[in-house]
Amino acid sequence: MNLDNPHACQLQTEADLLEAIKQDIWMMSILETAAKLELPDYCISAGFVRAKAWDVQHDYIERTPPTDVDVVYFDAADTDKAAEKELENMLAKVMPGVPWSVKNQARMHQINQMPAFRDTAHAIACYPETATSIGVKLEDGELQLIAPFGVNDLLACRIAPTPLYVKSAPYHSIYLERVNKKNWQRLWPRVRMEEYIND
Repeated sequence: MNLDNPHACQLQTEADLLEAIKQDIWMMSILETAAKLELPDYCISAGFVRAKAWDVQHDYIERTPPTDVDVVYFDAADTDKAAEKELENMLAKVMPGVPWSVKNQARMHQINQMPAFRDTAHAIACYPETATSIGVKLEDGELQLIAPFGVNDLLACRIAPTPLYVKSAPYHSIYLERVNKKNWQRLWPRVRMEEYIND
C-alpha cells in the first residue's frame, strides 16, 4: 500500500487477486471443499471474490462477513432444485457455519426471466455488475478465475453494469435498484458507482 496515497490499489492485476485468494486460508478451505463435489462447470462466484478484493483494497484486517458463499454449476441433465439443497447439506456437513448457497445455472434463467444460459461463464456474464461477474475455482490444484469482463472494475472498487444491464429494459432499472439496496459503500467507502443514463 502506498501510504502517501490511501486510495492506491494493493491489487492491480488478476495475478495479484489470485495470490491474495491463495494466501487466504479460509477461502482456500472453501474452494477445496467445493472442489470435492466435482460439480460440472462449477465455480464460487460473486461476493466471495468481490468482498475479498474490496477488503484488501480497503486495508481491512478482519474479513467482511459473507451473506452467502455462492457455488454455481451447470448441469442441464438435473435441474431439480432439491439437488441443490442436497449439495448444500453435503457442504454444510464438511464446513458447518458457512452460508452455502448452491445454484444450478441450467435453471436459473427461469428464475431471472432470461433466455437460457449456455454454461456457467455465460450465466456469470449475465450478473448485474461487472465487479460481481466473477468466479474462482480449484482445477487440478490450481486457482482459475472466470471473469467475463476482466477485473479492472473490481480492483478499482468501481460498480458498473454488465452489458445486459446498461440500457436494456427492464434490466437497467433492476441494476439500479439492486446496487442502491446493497449500499456497498456503507461497508467499503472507496467503492464508487458508475452513472449510466438509460435513454
